[in-house]
Amino acid sequence: MGFKVAVVGATGNVGREILGILVERGFPADEVVALASRRSVGHEVSFGDRTLKCKALEDYDFSDTDICLMSAGGEVSKTWSPKIGAQGAIVIDNSSYWRTDPDVPLVVPEVNAEAVRGFTKKNIIANPNCSTAQLVVALKPLHDAARITRVVVSTYQSVSGAGKEAMDELFSQTKTVFSLGQMQMKKFPKRIAFNLIPQIDSFMEDGFTKEEWKMVVETKKILDPKIKLVATCVRVPVFVSHSESVNVEFAEPLSADEAREILRKAPGILVDDKREPGGYMTPHEAAGEDAVFISRLRDDPTVDNGIAFWCVSDNLRKGAALNAVQIAEALVERDLVASRKRAA
Repeated sequence: MGFKVAVVGATGNVGREILGILVERGFPADEVVALASRRSVGHEVSFGDRTLKCKALEDYDFSDTDICLMSAGGEVSKTWSPKIGAQGAIVIDNSSYWRTDPDVPLVVPEVNAEAVRGFTKKNIIANPNCSTAQLVVALKPLHDAARITRVVVSTYQSVSGAGKEAMDELFSQTKTVFSLGQMQMKKFPKRIAFNLIPQIDSFMEDGFTKEEWKMVVETKKILDPKIKLVATCVRVPVFVSHSESVNVEFAEPLSADEAREILRKAPGILVDDKREPGGYMTPHEAAGEDAVFISRLRDDPTVDNGIAFWCVSDNLRKGAALNAVQIAEALVERDLVASRKRAA
């Protein structure tokens, strides 16, 4: 007998990806329940060759649920994750709400899988920000080899990171450009079609945005609190996949060639680094893939021990849905979750 899994936010971009990935990876679930708000009750979502009808989160009894994969936003998670955890289900949350809570582990399985053991304090495990997830997968093996002291990262983040409405806005604005119609802006402060917006989330008093702040605090929590990191996060007119330009300084010597070999052997990473036209990954090619792709590896001549590289990954998968399912797999592999139906 397998596990009972609930997917909250099943009608959203990430929720649908989670359902697909559970099937793709053969997660040992005997029963999967799709949950959403009351307005989505009865909506159908795909689960392999089956169709699930959404039930209302507000009315659902989690007393026999083993794992809840939560992708319904911070306010919903703030209210419901503790309630669900109190009923005994382990909540794996994709929102930002629980990431900095000291009693909630923040996990990227390729980096700190053992941290899942800390879920018992609140029965909640947090998924990191999508831009952080791919970054720490790339940084972990390099940190192990030469100890990272400083990271400078500029992100090129797709609109899917802001939800379906943002994707719709890019699509409609792109059509408007060619039809010479009236440009409408609802989701973003400036037009996103054929443009870049150097703001993701709200501004803080120091001039950084919350997205940039998240990358700093989450990298420290997941990887090493001693790492210094500065980020500039930019929204770009791409539907799926985040890209990052990364400069890394080390305490010990590490060449780009050595880094390339280390990354080739690291879990969750694929190196595509040919020094020729097209010898690198782009967000279009990374969409739908599970890996974090590394390209453009080179030595940084401006510091004593430094390299630079290009990093691309599907933000809906490794940045959210895939990472959540991998956390669930880590719980199963360590016998940290038991089927309550089987126990009964």
